[in-house]
Amino acid sequence: MERIKSKLKQMRMGAAAGSLHIRNEYALSNQISYLDFLDMILEDELSSRRSNSYKKRLIDSKLTYTKTIDNYDFSYQPELDKKLIYDLASCRFIREKHNIVLMGKPGVGKTHLANAIGLEAIKQDFKVIFIHANTLIEKLNISRADGTFIKFIKKIKETDLLIIDELGFKKLPQNGNDDFFEVIRSRYENGSLIITTNRNFEDWGNLFGDMVIASAIIDRIVHHAIIIKITGNSYRIKNLMVKNDNN
Repeated sequence: MERIKSKLKQMRMGAAAGSLHIRNEYALSNQISYLDFLDMILEDELSSRRSNSYKKRLIDSKLTYTKTIDNYDFSYQPELDKKLIYDLASCRFIREKHNIVLMGKPGVGKTHLANAIGLEAIKQDFKVIFIHANTLIEKLNISRADGTFIKFIKKIKETDLLIIDELGFKKLPQNGNDDFFEVIRSRYENGSLIITTNRNFEDWGNLFGDMVIASAIIDRIVHHAIIIKITGNSYRIKNLMVKNDNN
């Protein structure tokens, strides 16, 4: 038994080694065949690796694990197509390398929906990165300064789903326009985007301070995109009203 455990650990099959004793006792008690016994300890190892892989991808993604599809209040946004959102949560758009643009004023739940779809993508073994638009520009600037720009762009390009949150919440620094365009260009027809924004496309020229580059960015985003405009009220106002009603 100890010799087998040792060999399993050498093969980096720690979960199988950990369950070996209890699985052996079960097999002896229930007259399980050798193949069924092998199948059980291999399944223990696979289950452990799936769990560890999910945890790592969730940590790396920077997603908020509490913002799920199930706890999004669709009743407060009655015009939102719930069926469409659940269809997007199936992540077919990622396999097709399409994009999603969530538009609406602050507080309507754009970030929550983007985060929730990202969580569903993690469950389906996709790699996800969630990042604020201005933080993305800052990281790009830093990577240029420390010589890691190519490595950072490669990471951005290779992730299955890049979620850029709150584009337009703050005006982007003009020296970041070219780098932001490079991110969008590198992902065009190579990987999916979800962008949340409080600005209509007509305003993006002012956002980037350059209508030409704004048009080039918009063109690449919307070519294979589902655009969802959320017109309801802010959840923050809703929560404030609930508090006032309770007082």
